[in-house]
Amino acid sequence: MPGRKFSPELQDQVRQRANYLCEYCHTSEKWQYVQFTIDHVIPIKQGGSESLENLALACFHCNRYKSNRQAAIDPETQQMTDLFNPRSQAWADHFIWSADKLTILGQSATGRATIDVLKLNRERIQLIREADLAVNRHPPKDDPVIDRIS
Repeated sequence: MPGRKFSPELQDQVRQRANYLCEYCHTSEKWQYVQFTIDHVIPIKQGGSESLENLALACFHCNRYKSNRQAAIDPETQQMTDLFNPRSQAWADHFIWSADKLTILGQSATGRATIDVLKLNRERIQLIREADLAVNRHPPKDDPVIDRIS
C-alpha cells in the first residue's frame, strides 16, 4: 500500500535479513541514493500480512514492476508460474549470474518469469552493475550465489 509506514525496528529487521540487498535483483542498498522499499511478498489485498514473514527488501524498480503480482508467464514455456518468493524460496535455486556478472539468468520457470516481469536485467541496472564491478562492489560479497556463475 503506498505510503504505508513500518516501524523503524521492523524495517531494520527486513534490511538486516536481506543483507541490504534487493531480494529480487540483488542490488546493494548501500550504494544507492535512496533507501529501498519494504515489499509485501503476498499483497495485503490477496491475503498477505504485515508480519516480518511476508516482507522483503526491494529496490524501487523491482517493487514497482512486481506490484501486486504473484505469478506471471514463463517466457520460455509460455506457462503461468509463480514469481520468486524470497520468504519461501532460495535465490540460488532460481538465478545465477552470467559469466560477465552483469546479467541475472533464470534457472527455472520461476526465475525466468521473475526476470521478465521485474525487468531484473533492465539497462540501467546493468550499467550500475558494470560500474560496481569496476570498483569491486559487484556481485555483492555476501551474495549466496557468487560461486554460481554460468
